[in-house]
Amino acid sequence: MAEHEPFTWRKQGPFDPAVAGELLSKLGHGGFLGMRYGDHGPDWFEAELPWREDLVGAGNNGVLASGPIISLFDNCTSMAIWTRRGCFVPHVTLDLRIDYVRAAVPGRSVIARAECYQLRGDLAFVRALAHDGDMADPLAHAAAIFMVLGDSE
Repeated sequence: MAEHEPFTWRKQGPFDPAVAGELLSKLGHGGFLGMRYGDHGPDWFEAELPWREDLVGAGNNGVLASGPIISLFDNCTSMAIWTRRGCFVPHVTLDLRIDYVRAAVPGRSVIARAECYQLRGDLAFVRALAHDGDMADPLAHAAAIFMVLGDSE
């Protein structure tokens, strides 16, 4: 059995949320779901999950299933951390709580905006909301805590 080198983290260059958002649209789970970069600020990141029939939940009522919305929150909360830090640093999700306020409107895309509001030691605290066109009428709220792996400087 081959031995593996222990993982060591080396910081990369500055994190560009717009470039990362474009990669989110093309690679991995985000690419499969069709997520699209929306916008960002100093400590927040926004992305869209376009409505697709194959993402509709049980009942064929046109409402997006919760799984893709959870994935949207997970991606946006991570991007918000890297945006605030200004660099990519690996981290793990310790807690991601989602409170659904209402169902998404059938046929509409869902937009999520996540804000990293606190960095404390190796922990990052993030809050987010998802809506289908009106931020004042959210369909879900999220709160998350992540632990940074490796160098948290």
